[in-house]
Amino acid sequence: MQPASVPEPVETTDPDGVDFGRVMQLTFVYTIVIGAPLVALVSIPFSLPTWGDRATFAIRIGAIVWFVTSIAVYLLERRRVAES
Repeated sequence: MQPASVPEPVETTDPDGVDFGRVMQLTFVYTIVIGAPLVALVSIPFSLPTWGDRATFAIRIGAIVWFVTSIAVYLLERRRVAES
């Protein structure tokens, strides 16, 4: 049986400075892994009786979490690039 051939990458990048694609990917992952439970914990003391209230709350708090996460990831990546 022949091993499956792996195609060559179509495109590669070598960014000068911060790789913004990596920043976006890490922001997405960290926001889901850390941000979603954080939004759930923050919602505990609030009365959110309807799905509309829950969605509005999640969007408002989630936007703040996403923004803070993206800034933190960017700063960490900038420091990582500067050290290498």
